Amino acid sequence: MGLLDALLGNAAETDAQEIQLELSQLLAPGEVVRNAYAVIRDLLVFTSKRLILVDKQGVTGKKREYLSIPYRSIERFSMETTGHFDLDAEIKIWVRGQTEPISKNFRNDKNIHDVYRALSEFAL
Repeated sequence: MGLLDALLGNAAETDAQEIQLELSQLLAPGEVVRNAYAVIRDLLVFTSKRLILVDKQGVTGKKREYLSIPYRSIERFSMETTGHFDLDAEIKIWVRGQTEPISKNFRNDKNIHDVYRALSEFAL
């Protein structure tokens, strides 16, 4: 669960305090980062109030898009694990007001269960 996992598309749990500092300008007063997972260069950040998806763009990853999803707006979510021939796992999150789900792909099942458990904990 380190840099190699993140580069291969495996979700690697990231230090929540480090992400708290990195996102300090975006967080509401009293909002705390509970869990954070790195998938390739992107982040899934579970705070006490919302899910933040960080999409790092460009060659250096300096340009970023932050998508904030209040937990109350998550209508449903699903997890598709790997099979014998299909080696990609996937999480889909349906957000109120959008017809298409937000989809995140993982290279294997290694940490997808942790991400799904975090979604269950915060969105239900």
